[in-house]
Formats: sequence, C-alpha cells, structure tokens
Amino acid sequence: MQRLLAGGTLVYYGLLALALSPHFKLAVPQILGAAAGVLILAGLWTPVAGLVAAGAELWIASAQPTDMWMAVVLAVLCVSLAMIGPGALSLDARLFGRKQIDVDVSKGAS
Repeated sequence: MQRLLAGGTLVYYGLLALALSPHFKLAVPQILGAAAGVLILAGLWTPVAGLVAAGAELWIASAQPTDMWMAVVLAVLCVSLAMIGPGALSLDARLFGRKQIDVDVSKGAS
C-alpha cells in the first residue's frame, strides 16, 4: 500500500508539473520524481528509486519553501520505502528473490 501511495502520488505530481509548467527547467525535479515513482509502483530497483525520489522531493521542498510539506511527506515515504524494500508483490522480488529478516527469539540470552 505504501508503494502504491508514494508511487502514484509521485507520478500524479510529475504529470501535473508537465501540464502546468511553462518551462521544462522548472519541472525537472517533478519529472525525476515521476520516473522514480513509476519504478516504485512496479517495485523495480526500489531502494535506488526511493532515494532518487526522496532527493527530488527535497529539491522541490527547497525550491518552493511556501508549499513544502507535501514534498517533505513524500520524501519521508520514499526513504522508508528505500529502507524496507518493495515487498513480495514486486518485480524486485520476482527477479532477485524476496529478502526477509528472520529474528529467532528461541536463541535469546540465557
């Protein structure tokens, strides 16, 4: 769900920036975020795409300090996706196998 929320929002804002921005140079961070959003939606290269999207969103937040909170929230979502990974229903899991951290509590301290 987090992947769908973050990726969908990144793609939406990227397409919105393309439609509304008179200069391509002003829409570069949103387009970069949208490209990373497509990768996040597919679950492909999720750690890299999450960090790229977070960097693009921080760039947007610093460029538009009056309306920065949505960009900050998206940056936090993307960083957390980069840390936790794509999940079982992703191209990363299909291509590289599902990575899980198993904690064995039976071998605790005695």
